[in-house]
Amino acid sequence: MEFVHRSVLLDETIEGLAIKPGGIYLDGTLGGGGHSSVICSRLETGRLIGIDQDAQALAAASVRLEPYQDKVTLVRDNYCNAPAVVRSLGLDGVDGIVLDLGVSSYQLDNAERGFSYRYDTALDMRMDTRQSLTAREIVNDYPERELYRIIRDYGEDQFAKNIAKHIAAARKDKPIETTGELNELIKAAIPARMRANGGHPSKRTFQAIRIECNHELDVLKNSLDELIALLHPGGRICIITFHSLEDRLVKSTFRKKENPCTCPPDFPVCVCGKQSQGKVITRKPVLPKEEELETNSRSKSAKLRIFEKAAADK
Repeated sequence: MEFVHRSVLLDETIEGLAIKPGGIYLDGTLGGGGHSSVICSRLETGRLIGIDQDAQALAAASVRLEPYQDKVTLVRDNYCNAPAVVRSLGLDGVDGIVLDLGVSSYQLDNAERGFSYRYDTALDMRMDTRQSLTAREIVNDYPERELYRIIRDYGEDQFAKNIAKHIAAARKDKPIETTGELNELIKAAIPARMRANGGHPSKRTFQAIRIECNHELDVLKNSLDELIALLHPGGRICIITFHSLEDRLVKSTFRKKENPCTCPPDFPVCVCGKQSQGKVITRKPVLPKEEELETNSRSKSAKLRIFEKAAADK
């Protein structure tokens, strides 16, 4: 199937990157190449490095970016390894980084990948099909208390405890194999009057299992410092999140990088010696405009935050 994916907050991200025609840019979540194709169109002598762990995404992006192939390098990897990828290309850093987190429209619409509750298929949800852990193992092998924690924290579902209980009870009889079976269990765990509101009853649980399966929050948490360090002086990192925990991580990291001082507030001068590494460009997150919300439902929970690395001392 064709890799169709509308890049969320595209114009705002491109503007936030402040692209230099001769700069080096990294798209750590390449997807179908939506952000990257626009970045490439602004480059003259510059270069783009595109990273994605999804082989189908890379194949689609390589077609989309073919007009710019002389300035593009595509790598199948996780963005947490971006610093090593950049250095392996003989580069000391980049001028801008884009991360568009979460799952792509294509991944959701590709039934066999098991990301969506709309199709009855095998429980998979791996962004990188080379990894062994799948949604099936999480659903069938995780202790009930762990399932509860994941659905509560990553899915932010008020019925997390009951959903975990229903899953644990059902799998005693036989393994839960498909998204359809999981759907029915979630539906049974949520009171009928609550199912009438707030979208599909499985949305939050599927999101939670996907985040756990791909270690999405851990990867983000463990990568932010190194990604910011990878920026050249004056370079910018633009991160689009779709989950409150992701957004909180990005927000707090950017703030600490801007003001790392650990001195007590009543100290007249800073004595800890920790230097600011740059500035937060977005005091509040950039949200999609009304037109985008109307044409792309995926953009509803999107938030863009931007950080600029401190310029070199003159």
